[in-house]
Amino acid sequence: MAGYFAIFLVVLTLASGLIWLIDVLVFAPKRKVKVATAQAAAAGGLPLSAIEELEKPSYLAETAKEIFPLILAITIIRSFLYEPFQIPSGSMMPTLLVGDFILVEKFSYDVKDPVWRKPLITTGRPERGDVIVFKYPEQPTVDFIKRTVGLPGDRIIYKNKQLFIQPACTAADKSTCPGLEAVPLTLQAEGEFMDGELPTKRYSEQFGEHKHDILQHPFKSEQLMQYYKQPGTAIEEFIVPEGHYFALGDNRDNSRDSRFWGFVPEENLVGKAVFIWMSFEFSDDPDNWLPSWVPVGVRFERLGKIN
Repeated sequence: MAGYFAIFLVVLTLASGLIWLIDVLVFAPKRKVKVATAQAAAAGGLPLSAIEELEKPSYLAETAKEIFPLILAITIIRSFLYEPFQIPSGSMMPTLLVGDFILVEKFSYDVKDPVWRKPLITTGRPERGDVIVFKYPEQPTVDFIKRTVGLPGDRIIYKNKQLFIQPACTAADKSTCPGLEAVPLTLQAEGEFMDGELPTKRYSEQFGEHKHDILQHPFKSEQLMQYYKQPGTAIEEFIVPEGHYFALGDNRDNSRDSRFWGFVPEENLVGKAVFIWMSFEFSDDPDNWLPSWVPVGVRFERLGKIN
């Protein structure tokens, strides 16, 4: 089911539209009758101000008339086209930073109704490398953002901070199926981003023609005992079920993702993160007199398409 704000928008849209419609069909004709009666009684000498007062709708009807087109447009855009999100944590660094404001393309993975989130039109499925927003499987009222790594039927291994993928194969001759391969990693920089007082390493990771950057903490060990335990697989191995996806944060050692809670069901998909439209910088200086939620700058260089 959709979040509270989405439900509120739909209810407000329906309520304002219904009030406006009732006024047009029921009360507006009655006001016209009152005007005609008053004009007849005044022998056509009714002042214009009096006519306007008699024709004036109630405050509630007038408000509904004014807000309905705007609320309807917002509801349509937010429910079926694009929805804005703010990045609250560093789990997708370096791709997305705290303070980034992004647009999520809602129609990338089916068009859904805005309340019950049931598919209305089939439009597509996530591809490997897509940055997706989805309802967190352990708490569906919360939206998560991660990168799609495993597709239905894939075999995924994350071992010694190296990602391995064996794509799903339906070929009759299994000897032609692709084997398990390490995802290429290329070191880009060290110390560009810090984890507390310790530097991280920035790598580029490549899925076919799709390339993106990730962070690794060279001094943090993998939390294998906290990994999601899928029956019939090794601790660092995952077989993606049909209708599900395996998602990782780009900040690999600081992300609670599919390694820890399992797979993203298809029905939990919200959309594809496509664009950073604003990015605020916040101060982490404890001596700064400004509250931590007040921006100290705008990172214009970050605006643009999300890879």
